[in-house]
Amino acid sequence: MSRGYMGKILNIDLGTGEISEEVMPDEIYETYLSGMGLSAYLLNKRIPAGADPLGPENVLGFVSGLLTGTGSFFTGRWMVVGKSPITSGWGDANCGGNLSPAIKRCGYDGIFFRGISEKPVYLSIKNGTAELRDAGHLWGKDTVETEEMLIKEAGGNTRVACIGPAGENLSRISGVSNDKGRLAARSGLGAVMGSKRLKAVVLSGAKRIKAKNPDIMKKLSRACNKWVQFQPPFVSGPATAKVGALLRILPTQMAQDGMLFKIILKKWGTACMNQMSIEMGDAPIKNWMGSNKDFGPKKSLTTNPDAIIERERIKYHCYSCPLGCGGICSLNGEYPETHKPEYETVLALGGLCMNEDAESIFELNEVLNRAGMDSISAGSTVAFAIECFERGILTKEDTDGLELTWGNTEAIRELIRKMIQREGIGDLLADGSKYAAERIGNGSYEFAMHAGGQDLPMHDGRNDPGFVLHYSVEPTPGRHTIGAQLYYEMFQLWKTVKGLPKPSILYHKNRKYEADEEKAIWAAACSKYVNVINGAGLCLFGAFLGSKRLPLFDWLNAATGWDKTPEEYMEIGGRIQTLRQAFNIKHGVTPKSFVVPDRALGKEPLTEGANKGRTIDIEPMMRNYWRLFGWDEISGKPMEEDVERLKIKG
Repeated sequence: MSRGYMGKILNIDLGTGEISEEVMPDEIYETYLSGMGLSAYLLNKRIPAGADPLGPENVLGFVSGLLTGTGSFFTGRWMVVGKSPITSGWGDANCGGNLSPAIKRCGYDGIFFRGISEKPVYLSIKNGTAELRDAGHLWGKDTVETEEMLIKEAGGNTRVACIGPAGENLSRISGVSNDKGRLAARSGLGAVMGSKRLKAVVLSGAKRIKAKNPDIMKKLSRACNKWVQFQPPFVSGPATAKVGALLRILPTQMAQDGMLFKIILKKWGTACMNQMSIEMGDAPIKNWMGSNKDFGPKKSLTTNPDAIIERERIKYHCYSCPLGCGGICSLNGEYPETHKPEYETVLALGGLCMNEDAESIFELNEVLNRAGMDSISAGSTVAFAIECFERGILTKEDTDGLELTWGNTEAIRELIRKMIQREGIGDLLADGSKYAAERIGNGSYEFAMHAGGQDLPMHDGRNDPGFVLHYSVEPTPGRHTIGAQLYYEMFQLWKTVKGLPKPSILYHKNRKYEADEEKAIWAAACSKYVNVINGAGLCLFGAFLGSKRLPLFDWLNAATGWDKTPEEYMEIGGRIQTLRQAFNIKHGVTPKSFVVPDRALGKEPLTEGANKGRTIDIEPMMRNYWRLFGWDEISGKPMEEDVERLKIKG
């Protein structure tokens, strides 16, 4: 049947070895889409309340998107899902690379594991046969070694998702890798995979993925690609710092068209933002207590966009991506190459730790990718440890003799190595800053920059309060890939979804900090839209083209044969959001516990730099957001009547 999705999932009980297929009714896809939505539906039903995230009752899923393989662009994202060992609530991690179509070519929209294996195993699906195989020879190998060994064993067009030493060591900040270091990094789901003694998922299939209306899909994709290929010249890499400084100085701000971001993203990748974000106040510095004054253009110059792509040997495209923001870069030392360090990695290992050594950032990018450890959380935890050392909470005796001072590159290198191996002080820090602070005590919790246990990303809500709102209210907190005031501007949803407000083209920066109804509508719209994006398997960067240029809703209709309006798809996004929030409530998570630390809210405000004097009153923003979803605005709990209205099954 031509409908975009495959209509089946695969269930594996690692405790018993039982493997079974399960047909999913069409109604489920129409109600929840695939990807994030299908996962929310299944995990809410199958994971019992109070289940240990690292125990046998947790369910770990690998899911593709509804649009993957249908001829649409930017739809090569896959997700790993489960109960998070970081937040004890809903967990998901999103990744590009090449795994998403492989899941569907094996005949499934998702592969779900429960139970715990007695010994290390991997799942192999080849020529329509699924079986668990011994992974003893792979245990202890890094992600690149594991993938290369498994592809050599399996042969053919094989795709692999696997964990490295961090996941095996049950680090709560570990993720799942594919395509030699592309990491589904957040939510700590690598530890869930490690706890199940599941080393890898190895996929080789040849099922056809069919769209209902392939000619319409092609027409829509051709029109979209014209916008992607539009590429006028832009400023040099070092000049981006001056652009950021100009944006900082201006008292007013223009609503941003995502085409500008597309132009610099296509030229440099996410490294385009390295210096610009520091100068405009978007990037947190020195564990969120510093500013562009502490880490200015001279210190960040070695990571300017031109310096990054000087080492790029070949452009990297994820599956079905016409943009190609990634790259494979040359590397000095033990490893010959690495994926181009992303903005988040550069800032987490750079400005957040006051580290000026670009070579170490390239090196640690590869070390963390091979270990399967989240670079955001790793950098954030190192910055936390440095501040604890600076304040005398940690001593050299505690740190195995490491001099944890700001910008001490060698100490940062060694500390991350120890975290990966859970060796000495590294064992204390291997689960992220929150868990480290709980063990250290002595007032250290104040310096742990997390939301609900998840270390904060490299976008400062004191510059765009929409970021800090989403860090605090999402079912998976501390995520920069869901919403911000900037994102609403770039999505341009008011052009396709009836009733959504159009932002002012030019506005005073002070307006960003007002907790009004319109901004709550923006935030709710971002959450709903990104759930649709994650149900489709779409890349966020593609969505930044704007909803008229990137025809997500039309692609979905052409792939499935449905005739849904944009408003109906947004309702599906809201349904998914409510079900994910209901999952958290079921598992005893208090939504207010996700609120970011006072430092990230500007309490006390910075006295210099781009975000000088800025404070965010988060409480009314959270109340307005929850109310717009029909949830209790004080507690953040979904209301029973709202759950019924959305026809949530589960």
